[in-house]
Amino acid sequence: MPNEPYLPGDVLGLYFLSLSVHGLVRGTDTELGRDADTGGQVLYVMDQARILAQQPEIQLVEVLTRQVWDKRVDVSYSEPREEVADGVRIVRLPFGPRRYLRKESLWPYLPSMVDQIMRLVRARGRAPDLIHGHYADAGFVGAQVAKILGVPFIFTGHSLGRVKKVRLLDQGQPAEGLEERYRFSQRIEAEEGALETAALVIASTRQEVREQYQIYDHYQPDRMVVIPPGVDLSRFSPAAPGDGQGYGAIGQEVDRFLADPGKPLIMAMARPDERKNFGTLVKAFGENRGLREKANLLLVMGNREDIREMPGGAKRVLTETLVLIDRYDLYGSVAYPKGHGSEDVPELYRKAAASGGVFVNPALTEPFGLTLLEAAASGLPVVATNDGGPQDILEACKNGVLVDPQDSDSLGRKLLEAIDYPDRWKSWSDNGKEGVHRHFTWKAHAKRYLSEVEKALGGLPAEEGIRSLSRRRRLPRLDRILLTDIDDTLTGNSEALEAFRSALEGAGSNVGFGIATGRTLDRALEALEELGVRAPDILITATGTEIHYGEPLVVDRSWERQINYRWQPWQVRDSLLAMAGVESWDEDAGTPFRLRFRLDPETGPNLAEIRRRLRRGGFRVIATLDHETDLDVTPVRASPGLAIRFLSHKWNLPPSRILVAGDSGNDADMLSGETLGVVVGNHTPELEEIRDLPRVFFAERDHAWGVLEGIQHYQFFDDIRIPDEDNL
Repeated sequence: MPNEPYLPGDVLGLYFLSLSVHGLVRGTDTELGRDADTGGQVLYVMDQARILAQQPEIQLVEVLTRQVWDKRVDVSYSEPREEVADGVRIVRLPFGPRRYLRKESLWPYLPSMVDQIMRLVRARGRAPDLIHGHYADAGFVGAQVAKILGVPFIFTGHSLGRVKKVRLLDQGQPAEGLEERYRFSQRIEAEEGALETAALVIASTRQEVREQYQIYDHYQPDRMVVIPPGVDLSRFSPAAPGDGQGYGAIGQEVDRFLADPGKPLIMAMARPDERKNFGTLVKAFGENRGLREKANLLLVMGNREDIREMPGGAKRVLTETLVLIDRYDLYGSVAYPKGHGSEDVPELYRKAAASGGVFVNPALTEPFGLTLLEAAASGLPVVATNDGGPQDILEACKNGVLVDPQDSDSLGRKLLEAIDYPDRWKSWSDNGKEGVHRHFTWKAHAKRYLSEVEKALGGLPAEEGIRSLSRRRRLPRLDRILLTDIDDTLTGNSEALEAFRSALEGAGSNVGFGIATGRTLDRALEALEELGVRAPDILITATGTEIHYGEPLVVDRSWERQINYRWQPWQVRDSLLAMAGVESWDEDAGTPFRLRFRLDPETGPNLAEIRRRLRRGGFRVIATLDHETDLDVTPVRASPGLAIRFLSHKWNLPPSRILVAGDSGNDADMLSGETLGVVVGNHTPELEEIRDLPRVFFAERDHAWGVLEGIQHYQFFDDIRIPDEDNL
């Protein structure tokens, strides 16, 4: 582990983890607009971490993100840790290929990040008091870690998959291509899981709650809270008298585009994304003669070297913008600098304000609009899209006007009116500065944040409640564990079973043996006795709801306490039996944390519909389907995969030293992540979905022969061979 422990005995205040998985995250010189994944979310996460760490209750905020080694990006993103400020650090965890990947390509590797965080927590010697996940990917990771550790989880979606999918479909894009590019099914399922797990969901605007979160099955109004982000007032402020009019190198870069740099600047700043609607803005400027005569247009569209080498979406936006500039012959009236640094942004706002200009946000949709706050703090009035965050911001600050982002004529008129009336411009400028200080500071955000956390959790954790890991024991003598299913994995071929027994007996005393099965404990023990397999060191039974150890059998009561969270078995049972095609299966009636049903594939709902109905009923559960007919429902914190991660964490055994073998859909989540997965040749169709995961080996041979093939593939009884994920 590249991240050394952080003196756990010295951390006496609250310890928060903030997860921001994708993009390029660092403490200084944020590369905003570099690509679609490095935008306002990165700034939000880092500013929030800084202000939370300044609160007396909080000792440490660690921002967890992905470690990247790629010559296309700065070497700073490969540093395992970065001290940002007192009580704030970035920890970069290695998972998946070393190269930089767009967020949609990260989904197969997210279970590995869960395992990396568990390894980090063990190294720290202390669990966090709170986990906050940002966006769907961190929502998935954070929810999993929170379940394993039993700590509170907070979720902020920033943007949500259901909304984006609908918007793209409305634009006429084909559903098949959208799924391939954006992985909407995985993203939406992760968002549902995050909403289900979260003790608190933080949104930035009321519209975000009303039009985005409310359409999710796990939307719970009592867990939603609107806390707008703040603006860094130490960076964004009006130019002081006597500061000069040069505005640094970026000011000169802007002026070189303009025939008359003294005109008011109409400033827009966003990454080159189709949703940001730069084309309509250029059209509005180009078709309004009065606006062209009285103002210049400044387009700050991220950073670029060669448009031809940029991603497809950015390339289209920039090309369209340049074509429109040429069509309307706007040369000398429009500035579009190739690049800027984070230190240039405040200077650009000040320059636009000093010119008597305005800031314009013409985005088709705007979840919040942090740039509007930065402009307001700089004394620059705004003209903004009548959607999302701008509605709340202008209502509070009264520093501009809202417009229809698709009406270019109206947009042009509003921009001209904004610069045409000096008294109103001055009033808007003053209102913006005052409104930001009153309503949108990070200090106010932090105060409200801790207040809402305290209400949601029934009080903040006290120092004496610190989650120490010092009491954790370790399984004696074992440095690796082989875990396998029973039915159709060990069973089904007597010759293969005999070879497996022989190989297991010949393994060293350092090799542990475990069972992970859907059977109850009694039925699992009966099967093992019939098969002649030695007593396991660990038994995970009843679909991950029971954990027992060795001989004599000892139940893990801490696991029982953890998975009992919000478990309502009788209500869940009644809800499912009300569905057509679902019948009770009483074979395992004595299992307290698992409900079993028979599903008729012809007349019953599919698994997605079952999950949707359970969510709408307010049940926090996991529903899995095995062999297309066997339906299991367990508590939200219970599954074979979560049980294995719980064991890995509790007994300090890295996932890469746990080999897991299975054959059916119930085994899918325990085969994912940094464990070494083996799928036997006679597997059910459900497991084809995980074929491309980096640490899942699909054996050619069936039953126990396949397990032995996997043991050989990973050299599990010798020097374990870990697959090279960079070649995937």
